Formats: sequence, structure tokens, C-alpha cells
Amino acid sequence: MKIQAYLAFGGNCQEALSFYSDLFNAKIINRKTYEDKKIDVPSSYRNKLQHAEIKGDHIYFMAYDASPDTPLNNGNQIHMSIEASDINEGKELFEKLSKGGQVHHNYREREWGYFGRCTDKYGIGWMVNHNQ
Repeated sequence: MKIQAYLAFGGNCQEALSFYSDLFNAKIINRKTYEDKKIDVPSSYRNKLQHAEIKGDHIYFMAYDASPDTPLNNGNQIHMSIEASDINEGKELFEKLSKGGQVHHNYREREWGYFGRCTDKYGIGWMVNHNQ
């Protein structure tokens, strides 16, 4: 069995995936738009991503732009979780992910190690950990 995250965006999936691919040194693969699909979406939405994947060392998830008639609600039911290699990597990732977003828990030492939680500028929740 394999379980993986599939993130939904409201039209800015390509922008978000470009940000994540740069941040995590990963590639965007299997990129497909709504172009030439028999799906009822406005013509202005045809260049949006119907499916794409981020793949790199230690990272893999899928994402898409939900069709305009699919309501998206920023919620707290899911967070992407990162186990950083060291304190500095965790701090750097947390700072980049939280820039333009919202910090819920500053990246700092906790009883189990270092931890921070934020929502990035795309509405995705992230938890960054480093266990000592």
C-alpha cells in the first residue's frame, strides 16, 4: 500500500508547483492541462493544470487546479510534514514556506526537537520538524 498527498489549487497550481520545485530541488512531472479534455471548464481555464506531480529526493506529491465549479476551502484537515536533516535546514525551509503566508507556531526548540507550523501563501499547511 502507498498513501500520498494530492493538493488542490484554485488556478495557481503551476505557480505553487514552481515554488515547491525550486524550494525542494524537485521536478514537475506528468504535467497535464485541461486543454483538449472533454471537461466542462471555461476556455480561460484550459491552460490550468488538471494533473501534475512533484518528484525529487525525499519528496513526492500530486496536485491540480480544481475546476471553477468545485469550491475550495482552506482548512486544517491536512498538513504537509517535513523532517529536516538538521536545525538550519529546518529553519531555512520554514522561513521560505511561511514567507507571504501565516505562522501558527514559530520554528523553535520543543521537548522533542525543533518544530514550526505555518500555512504558505498558497493556503497549504506545513509542519517542519527536526528531531535531535
